[in-house]
Amino acid sequence: MKRIKTDILVIGAGSGGLSVAAGAVQMGARVTLLEGHKMGGDCLNYGCVPSKALIASGKAAHGQAHSAVYGVADAVPQIDYAGAKDHVRSVIAQIEPVDSVERFEGLGVEVIQAFGQFISDTEVQAGDTVITARRIVIATGSSPLVPPIEGIDTVPYLTNETLWDLRERPEHLVVIGGGPIGMEMAQAHVRLGSKVTVIEGDKALGKDDPEAAAVVLENLRAEGIEILEQAKAARIEGKAGAITVHTEDGRVVHGTHLLVAVGRMSNTDKLNLEAAGIETTRTGIKVDDSLKTTNRRVYAIGDVAGGLQFTHVAGYHAGVIIRSMLFALPSKAKTSHIPWATYTDPELAQVGLTEAQARDAHGDKLEVVRFHYEHNDRAIAERKTKGLIKVMVVKGRPVGATIAGHQAGELINLWALVLANNMKMSQVAAMVSPYPTIGEVNKRAAGAYFTPRLFESDLVKRVVGLVQRLIP
Repeated sequence: MKRIKTDILVIGAGSGGLSVAAGAVQMGARVTLLEGHKMGGDCLNYGCVPSKALIASGKAAHGQAHSAVYGVADAVPQIDYAGAKDHVRSVIAQIEPVDSVERFEGLGVEVIQAFGQFISDTEVQAGDTVITARRIVIATGSSPLVPPIEGIDTVPYLTNETLWDLRERPEHLVVIGGGPIGMEMAQAHVRLGSKVTVIEGDKALGKDDPEAAAVVLENLRAEGIEILEQAKAARIEGKAGAITVHTEDGRVVHGTHLLVAVGRMSNTDKLNLEAAGIETTRTGIKVDDSLKTTNRRVYAIGDVAGGLQFTHVAGYHAGVIIRSMLFALPSKAKTSHIPWATYTDPELAQVGLTEAQARDAHGDKLEVVRFHYEHNDRAIAERKTKGLIKVMVVKGRPVGATIAGHQAGELINLWALVLANNMKMSQVAAMVSPYPTIGEVNKRAAGAYFTPRLFESDLVKRVVGLVQRLIP
């Protein structure tokens, strides 16, 4: 049995684990990295990267079929579904070297390509190697959750991990789950020529602001996606190419392919956490504000920590624990400034509190300001006028922002900056945006906050009148 001693052991080479490993080794720590599957984790291989690549293929097809409004004749897109998947593979291949074993070994990280499991509170075994570490980071991510629906084990089904192996376009894709993954893949496939039905047990995009979600759902339905809400799947039957889903309320959906997209579960089963005294919760590994587990030498970051499951959160967590592990400085993770986006068309983005959450937290102190895309000149020029931004403000400071519309995922960056730095609406209003840009939506939202204070104030009008009379 080979034995290694290291400063930091990272279990999992997804976005969070790779960020820790790269940062720590370049600042002088000895780092060992374990990965039993694919470098880059879910994001590179099955999640963010391939899904956005397929969305781009769908966008290209949709653009050809809907160009007449710009004075260019509509054309029937000649869709090559296998070619779209080749595009996905090419995008992954272009990014892979950044996450590769070779790159990290070049940085000085010792990479072991094997799964690891705890054998004590300071030791992890990976294959025939036992690693003793001063600090250990669990960054094993999450996997698709497959619910215990009657009959699901008797039919072929897809998840976000297996969808990318499919080379023939589904004639009728049935999606169980109306969250971000389900809706993104539903729209990508309807644009690539599939018929699509989404089955959601509660409300589609139910974790987002209802007013903003409605903007997105209206457009998805207009594109031909059938969205069944309050439709909990009860039973599944059939075979490859002919699958039937029965809902609890008696609705029946027939399709050729089934995609299960109901959520994620933390990857903890291979770790033998009990040997290290690490406790879990219903959603993942139990951590405190500093992301330490119940074993004070061990941290858990990203999806496996059971909180917000986004790639950028894992990267943020990496920065939090590096400060603690390398410099012995207090460092805590927070969520109030974390943005997220759903990459449908139009996009849907959020940072901080939704309107409902802000009303619960702040009551009458809350002001909600809105600005609609239909008043943005660039949106008009590009025929992208569906959508709105609303900002939740308390005593002049934003506590949340919601955007549904063109480039919402880009626009939310500004409000993430504002919330992270506790900035005021006046600072946003002081920004000068180039004209004409979609980004003016943000400035106009800030302007909407000050409009009643400047243009509807009797005091302001009296002061202006006094100045005009007295100052020559």
